[in-house]
Amino acid sequence: MAFRTVIVDSHSKLECSLNYLVFRTVDETKRILLDEVHTLIVQSTAVSITSALLAELSRRNIKVVFCDEKSNPCSELVPCHSNSRCSKKVLEQTRWDQETKDNVWAALVKRKIENQAILLSGKGFTQEGADLVAFSKEVAPGDPTNREGHAAKVYFNRVFYDGFTRDEECPINACLNYGYTIILSQFNRAVVAAGYITQLGIHHKSEFNEFNLSCDLMEPFRYLVDEVAESLKPDSDFKELCVDLLGKEVVINDSRQTLSNAIGIYCDSVFSALQCGKASNVKFLERQ
Repeated sequence: MAFRTVIVDSHSKLECSLNYLVFRTVDETKRILLDEVHTLIVQSTAVSITSALLAELSRRNIKVVFCDEKSNPCSELVPCHSNSRCSKKVLEQTRWDQETKDNVWAALVKRKIENQAILLSGKGFTQEGADLVAFSKEVAPGDPTNREGHAAKVYFNRVFYDGFTRDEECPINACLNYGYTIILSQFNRAVVAAGYITQLGIHHKSEFNEFNLSCDLMEPFRYLVDEVAESLKPDSDFKELCVDLLGKEVVINDSRQTLSNAIGIYCDSVFSALQCGKASNVKFLERQ
């Protein structure tokens, strides 16, 4: 089972040779068995990569994230065909009925708010945590009263500071943007591996967002990045901390998994819920 997240942040060349990812610089050459690689993050624009390696990474469904000149994620490699039953799965996806999608979305939003409530309570904001628990109990199918949005207003002003907004330029938002993007890439990987398309969501429907479904699925997992941003210290490398999340040990379905593997298990359970019409089939991370 693949378990490595490989980060390349220096001037180098990446190529494929005999099932190995080969990393070359002027001073050294390293080889990493592709069977062990789960995610490749190309964090420097001074990296050249061969088309043969890109093709092999796509074939193996290894998630590849490319960063810009500021080392912020800007794009990723998404295979065109990674599931032998892709056409069947996409047809299924277009037939998910609205009632089921609304019920599943409500389950995801409820768990997202519950996770936010636990984080607030852990920081000493007992009343605000209780308020979010109340919001979670009011979530209806499709969340027509936008309990998610109301909870977010309370949550962000407490987990960080009064007046905090997601629009301002600050270290916290830099961490959130980077971390959310890294986590989103794992959901894109799971969606494509299952044979579905990322563009067709169950709640997100923006014509400008090619990852609508992945954005839906990741909502209950955002708190993991929030925890990193909330605990940042002046000398912390938030990019390293966010990447480390992929190898974080979590519990799902009564088993211990890395977060990367847990995301796959969770996504499969959501797809099962959408297919059979039972939102109760969704398996969430267990809070420890």
